[in-house]
Amino acid sequence: MLPRNKLSYFKYSLIAVFTTAILFLFFGYNGWGPAAENEQAIGEISRWCERVSGGFFREPSNTLGNLGFVFTGLYMFYKLSNDATNNKSPMFGSFKIALLYASASTFLGPGSMAMHGTHTKFGAWLDNVSMISYILVLWIYNLKRLTKFSNKIYFSTYSILLAYYAYSYWFLDSGLGIGVNLFELSIGLWIATEVMIKFPNMYGRVLSGITVLVIQQLFGSSVIESISNLQENWEMAFYFAPALIPNIHNDTERKYTPWFFLGFASFFGALLIWGTGVPDHPWCNPDSWIQAHMIWHLLCAVATLSFFNFYRKEQINEK
Repeated sequence: MLPRNKLSYFKYSLIAVFTTAILFLFFGYNGWGPAAENEQAIGEISRWCERVSGGFFREPSNTLGNLGFVFTGLYMFYKLSNDATNNKSPMFGSFKIALLYASASTFLGPGSMAMHGTHTKFGAWLDNVSMISYILVLWIYNLKRLTKFSNKIYFSTYSILLAYYAYSYWFLDSGLGIGVNLFELSIGLWIATEVMIKFPNMYGRVLSGITVLVIQQLFGSSVIESISNLQENWEMAFYFAPALIPNIHNDTERKYTPWFFLGFASFFGALLIWGTGVPDHPWCNPDSWIQAHMIWHLLCAVATLSFFNFYRKEQINEK
């Protein structure tokens, strides 16, 4: 059991955010060093529409938009501190997993700031690692609820996957060395396991993988084209893996209105806006302080907070 000090979680999160800000100032004081090969020179239009600046941040607007993750993350730590003090049932059935969710949500901020602010290889690496650190929390937790494995197995699985992704992205490639987009696969596994939790029966088994494909189509990615090129998209088979869980445990009750749907709508809206924040889009204005990619960050921060509230309403009926 973690110490139940009302201010401890929130206090430590403030210290972590302050320390990260100091590190940004320290390493950026004399410039960020050479840009990654896929980034543009100062004065040119970046991959995300905003003109590359010679100032402290290479993309000022897109960088500062990530403060949304920091503020929502700090709010999560504050709420968890209150929960611990008031002896409320812990979110996710474990304060440790709840703190991991809040930490991963907050990490999205400095992770993305490093990429947009520095244009370095390290910044791109940190950005991608932060996204994986968040999405792994969700689908591995759903597997935990469906199979009743322990917290030890949860954290071991999470740590191994995250560590290997961090290693492979830096030393191999962004596809784990086997051509797999772990972020997209993780979103699919999250959706599939969420369906299984909502419908812990044969209907859920049938619908889980199909629902992923339907949502993929809604998000603008052709399922037919993906299936026709299955040699490159073979990881789609994993969308149907949760349906093979032999003994599904039905001890979780979740209320999807309003927070789950608000989170989904925020992310869906963010994705639509994301597509407009590229140089060849007619809405791109590289010299505007209002950038589409900045709005993408802010809406994604709203989504992480919405899902935080969604999981806080979860009821676990231990048998």
